[in-house]
Amino acid sequence: MTICQLRQVRKTYATPEGPYAAVDGIDLDVHEGEFVAIAGPSGSGKSTLLNLLAGIERAEAGELNVAGAALHTMGEAALTAWRGRHVGVVFQFFQLLPTLTALENVLLPMDFCGHLPRARRTERALALLGQLGLVSQAHRFPAALSGGQQQRVALARALANEPRLLLADEPTGNLDTASAESLLDLLQALVDEQGLSVVMVTHEAAAMRRAMRCLHLRDGRVVDGAALEQAHA
Repeated sequence: MTICQLRQVRKTYATPEGPYAAVDGIDLDVHEGEFVAIAGPSGSGKSTLLNLLAGIERAEAGELNVAGAALHTMGEAALTAWRGRHVGVVFQFFQLLPTLTALENVLLPMDFCGHLPRARRTERALALLGQLGLVSQAHRFPAALSGGQQQRVALARALANEPRLLLADEPTGNLDTASAESLLDLLQALVDEQGLSVVMVTHEAAAMRRAMRCLHLRDGRVVDGAALEQAHA
């Protein structure tokens, strides 16, 4: 079953040198339970493509059907509500709110969307932090956490509303080797054990090898989509 289907999607930005096509007529299918990596040089359109999948940016042409919604037909309010419920996003720079504890950061999307009854939200947030080895850090603020710990809190926050799709933009880019491997282990387990669909932008070979398939972008176009076909332990 397909969770992402893009057809001739295009996104152009105005620059002093003229229009720049960050995404230039991309076709893409991602299936339920698939782990897809998106790679390519700087400026190839990787992050723009991820933002389009999340409904953070709007395409100017083409069709985007993601997690049961036709994004190209939706208004901003509907997109925001859809994203909060069906898509989790993990950013390279964590983007945790510094004035909230780890627990409060994970609770925030649940409070925003109202997906779970209020009485169950703290229980779920603590369970997620526990699964990621962070329950002892639940009441600490982000500044008191290591980079790896902050990224795991960000992952817990992205999973808070039980999304069907997880989008990760360079999630290991600011982590040391051990923390990066630990995070990739977690992402792979989410795919293998829970059937989550993951699309990850990366420039790191170690991260690409974890994916089932790696799409290579150049100048806003897919130039290689060869399957990696590796077995997951």
